[in-house]
Amino acid sequence: MKPAIPPEIVMLTQTVKRTKGRPMREPSGARRQRILGVVGSRGAVKVSELAAELEVSVVTVRRDVEEMARAGVVRRGHGVVRPVGVAERPVAEPVAGGAVALVVPERHTYLYEAVHGARVVLEEAGLRVALHIAPQVVGAERPIVERALAEGARGVLLAPRWRSADAETADHGWLARIAVPVVLVERRPAAGSAAHAVDSVCSDHWYGAHLAVDHLVGLGHRRILLAARDDSPTARALRRAFTEIVTARPEIDDWGVVLSAPDAGPGPGAEPVAGFADQVRERGITGVVLHGDVEALMLVQELAAHGVRVPEDCSVVAYDDVVAGMGGTPLTAVAPPKAEVGKVAAEVLLRRLAGERGVRRVELLPTLTVRGSTMSV
Repeated sequence: MKPAIPPEIVMLTQTVKRTKGRPMREPSGARRQRILGVVGSRGAVKVSELAAELEVSVVTVRRDVEEMARAGVVRRGHGVVRPVGVAERPVAEPVAGGAVALVVPERHTYLYEAVHGARVVLEEAGLRVALHIAPQVVGAERPIVERALAEGARGVLLAPRWRSADAETADHGWLARIAVPVVLVERRPAAGSAAHAVDSVCSDHWYGAHLAVDHLVGLGHRRILLAARDDSPTARALRRAFTEIVTARPEIDDWGVVLSAPDAGPGPGAEPVAGFADQVRERGITGVVLHGDVEALMLVQELAAHGVRVPEDCSVVAYDDVVAGMGGTPLTAVAPPKAEVGKVAAEVLLRRLAGERGVRRVELLPTLTVRGSTMSV
């Protein structure tokens, strides 16, 4: 007669049979602790991202999040999970027929991520987004904004092209007179101007230039060139910052600033475009910062055509990081927080619509991604 098998052994055997050939399912309690850890460290996470990281279905994560939200340990949004204790975005109830006008320049890929970031926040708050594309004509934004206001826009997110400092100055007056809340995106009006008190959210381009220069100097480069556009507030801010930073670094032996392309200036009378590759060779330049990504990829091709190898002969840091990583040699790049700029601008606008006072001038820090285009000398 065989001895009786204890019940707990029978249950264990049955469990092993049921799970044989596939990994055992993670207990829901452990999975929810992992969710809580991710949300706590990042501040906000998409449900789809959580599902991918935890290697479970979106349905499973959504069910976990619902239970956790009922228990008060996380907060749910539209497809997003946030930690408790983080201030809720103020939600302005939409007015019938109203919308938020989002005005950006034509052919300005740099701002597309900001547009997406703003749209997510505004639609989550229940507001419709009306996107307007301003053509490449001086003063094109004003009639677009006026038309949007006539159609009932409750607020405006605006990124004027401002190809020159004069164009920027010309817009300050009417910007300050707009009757609904306005937030400038990746733009900051001059101190003391009529538009000084207009809310703005932008990247800290001084810090971005610092990241690029400091990376090159840290690799031993002492002869550095900036090839940049000069037809936008971002380009002008980057040029000013680069000049200030390299001037203050005594270890830099030679530096310069040139236009990155023939059409990169604000108009007739812009600085001439010297032979970029010729300057690199003749001046013994070993490190370059290139703004923006498309110009950077083309200038790297120009260097190659003149026998200058990247990074063996010259290290390259791109500025924008929209397509910099897609080059034949993936480019080390500074990335302004484009999507986050759009999100924060939308949040500032929502607070205005909810009745909050106080002008906000927000700057967000760029980051540096090191790839294969830089090396020590």
